[in-house]
Formats: sequence, C-alpha cells, structure tokens
Amino acid sequence: MAHILASVKESLKSVLPIALIVLILSVSFVDLDAGVLVLFLFGTILLILGMSFFTVGSGISMEPLGDGMGKSLNKKSRFLLPLLICFVLGVLITISEPDLQVLAEQVPAIENSLLIGCVGLGVGLFLSITLIRNRKGIPLRTLLLIFYGLIIMLAFFAPREFIPTAFDSGGVTTGPITVPFIMALGAGLAANKKGKQAGEHSFGLVALCSIGPILSVLLLSIFYKPDASGPAVQVVPEILTSTEAFRQFALALPKYAEEVALAFVPIVFIFVLFQLITRRYHIHNFFRMTVGFVYTYIGLVLFLTGANVGFMPAGRLIGGELAGGSLKTLLIPIGMLMGYFVVAAEPAVHSLKRQVNEVTNGAITQKSVALALSIGVSVSVGIAMLRVLTGVPILPFLICGYVISIVISFFVPAIYTGIAFDSGGVASGPMTSTFMLPFAMGACQALGGNVMTDAFGIVALIAMAPLITIQVLGLYERRKHAYKVRKLHTELSMIKDDIVIFDGEGHNNA
Repeated sequence: MAHILASVKESLKSVLPIALIVLILSVSFVDLDAGVLVLFLFGTILLILGMSFFTVGSGISMEPLGDGMGKSLNKKSRFLLPLLICFVLGVLITISEPDLQVLAEQVPAIENSLLIGCVGLGVGLFLSITLIRNRKGIPLRTLLLIFYGLIIMLAFFAPREFIPTAFDSGGVTTGPITVPFIMALGAGLAANKKGKQAGEHSFGLVALCSIGPILSVLLLSIFYKPDASGPAVQVVPEILTSTEAFRQFALALPKYAEEVALAFVPIVFIFVLFQLITRRYHIHNFFRMTVGFVYTYIGLVLFLTGANVGFMPAGRLIGGELAGGSLKTLLIPIGMLMGYFVVAAEPAVHSLKRQVNEVTNGAITQKSVALALSIGVSVSVGIAMLRVLTGVPILPFLICGYVISIVISFFVPAIYTGIAFDSGGVASGPMTSTFMLPFAMGACQALGGNVMTDAFGIVALIAMAPLITIQVLGLYERRKHAYKVRKLHTELSMIKDDIVIFDGEGHNNA
C-alpha cells in the first residue's frame, strides 16, 4: 500500500500540470464545452489512478520478467533458438501494444490488422538484431547510422502522405506494455558484460525496436500503395450533464478492459511458459509477480479509459478552437507548454528514469533525465505546430534531427546514446497518441490542412527531439566531470607543493 500511495503522489505531480493548463485555457482562449471539461476532469482522475497502479505493477512484474528472460537467453550457447525467441517475443508484445491500436484506428488508409502485423514483424526482426548486437559487441551508433541511413533513402521513394505515419508508428510501438519489458530484457542481456560495457548494452533495445516499424511501414507504403485519403472527422459526443459524462466512462471501461485483457494474454502466456521451463522464480516471487500483473492490468485499463474518453476530445477541441480563432500563432507556444508537461504523464517514462538511475548508480539522476525529456518534447511540439500552420514537409526536420543526433553520438559516452534513443520511444506514448495527436488533428482540420501530411508526424517529432537533448545532457555531464577532474588534479598539485617534510631534528627535507 505504501508503494501505491507514493506512486499516487508521483502521478499527481505528473498529471496535474497538464490538467491545470487545460483548465486555464478553457476560461481564457478556448470556449470548451462544459460536458467535455467534465469528461476531461473524470479522465484526469482515472489517469492518476491508472498511472499509480501501472508504475507499481510493472516494477514487480514486467521488469523482473524481462530481466529474467534476458539473463536466460544469455546462457544459451546456441544462437538460432534465442534469435527465434526474440523474434516471437517482439511480434507478440507489439501486437499487444494499446498505443499501436490507437494509431491504427486513426489511419484508415491501411487496414488495422495489416498495419499492426507489419509493425509487429518489424519489431520482432529488430529485437533479434539487438541480440546479435549484444553477442557481437557491435556499437549502438554503428547500427543507428546504418539503419537510419536506410530509412532516409527509403523515405524518398515512399508516398509523401505516409512518411509521417511510418515515423509515428516507430514512436507508438514502444508504449506502456513494451517499454518496461524490453528495457528490462536489455538489462538482462547485458548482465554478462563487465564494467562500462554493462551500462552501455543495458540501453538501446527500445531504440532499435523503434526502427523496425519505420522501415516496415515505409516498405508497405511503397509496395502496397494504400489509399492516401485522410482520416474521417471524429465527432466529439455532446455531453450536457455529469451523469452523461459518467455514462461515457461506464460504457468505455468494459471495452478497454477487454482490449487490455487481449493484450495481456501473450504476456501472461510468456510468463507462465518461462516459469514452467526454467523454474526461475520461487513460489513467493511468482505470486508477487502475478499480483504485479494484476496491478499493471488495472492501471492500463484505467489509464487508457481516462486518456481516450477524457483527454482525446479535449485535445481535439482545444486544437480546433485555437486554430479556428484569430490567435492561430498561439498554437506554437501553447503546444510547447503542453508538450513540456505532457511527457511527465507518460507511464513508461517512470520505468526509464528508474532504470537509468539503477544502471548508473545515481550518476545520471532521474531529475536530469526528466528535464531533458521535457525540453526535447516541448521543442518538438513547437515544430509540429509550425508544420500545422504552414504545411512544411516533415522529412527535412527528421533528416536534420537524426543527422545531428548521430553526429553527437560520436562525442558523448555510449551510455548516453543508448538512453537518448530509448527516451525517444518512451516519450511518445499514450498521452501523445490520445492528447497531442488529436490536438494537432483538430488544429489541422480547423485550418483546412491535410491531416495525413501536416498533423501526423507529431509522434515522430516527439520521439526525435529527446535524442538530441539527452545527448546534450551527456556532453554537459562530460564537461562537468572533466572540469572536476582538472580541479581535483590542480588541488592535489597545490597540496603536494605545500607539504613540507621535516626530519626528527626539524630540518626541512622537502
């Protein structure tokens, strides 16, 4: 219970700032319907409760499972079977990811099952590549350079309308179910490494698993030739009373309970099968992890219900009202302000900060990671709103951002590169797909723009910006450490110069 109360306190600090921003907007620049505002407030309560249960549950279930599986895969002397296991794990966990379901429903040009299956194959393939990287000791920056170069080449052949969707799919794939498991899997795979290599190889799995969906969706758009028509305008339900608002949640809750239950079936199957084969967990730990899965399930159901029912209509209406009024340019600063705080409400961010703190023994603090993430997401949302207002293509921003990220990676410690590219996937979670994406879509539709080219891509930009800000943090920490070393060396030299050694008769021997 103490863990849940502490998690509730952390969740309040994460969610309340974005709730306060929406409330201020509703009485200043935006004429928000009272019913939608009630939906948003109910959704905020569910978000706080859901994030609390999820944070506690994933910490005692998903993370130990991923860590245990990573260590077990390391013990396998043969290579083919672990590769196959990684591929199957990647596919099963990805098709279970709620964020991907949300994105698929908003892209009508490609059938949901086709898009989800294509993304799942991409993640499965790249999860296998991460195992090869771990066994062979391949530097992360080398793989990033190769595969992002390939992505940029393919982007020039893909239909313009589907480039944002392809990059968005890479961001949403690494959501609340995927991230805790994959990050813990990375820590388990790196357990056989020693010293600095252990920290470097603990990160980077989320980064590589985000590449697979981008490549697979780009290839799908090139060869499948999907319909490029934009998504249909979603009608926000008219809510007149608090009772009607409550009814919306009551009707939606069973739907998301069923969706999350179906998403959890592969995870639970993997958990039970792994325990039966390896007998890794003692009976006490097994039941503790089972309780953790229940907490995680409850948390995700509450979180997704609150986000989809409460936050999605508010995001769409706020974006539409701002863009449809006389103060269109406010989209950029307001979007940046919301982006700064919305990343703190992403459930998987807490898993990332916790693992960074544990792997680095506190050398990289949770506070510094959170600040770098917030700054990065804020800047990326500002760019996204500029695109909504002007219709500027997304590809130049993406090329420039990834080139800068990979260039910086050659000047920072490798662990910062892994954390940075993992952070990109973590930052673009359910809050992005259910609040920031509808915000951009609402603004784009009010301006009469092309939603497929101008609104989609916000997830990709949010996933890209932390790659730069986290590595800039690494540069700063490296310079700070070098300064401390120089200062210490200078002080030791001064102390050495001041030491005077006397012999027993008081003569100076220095």
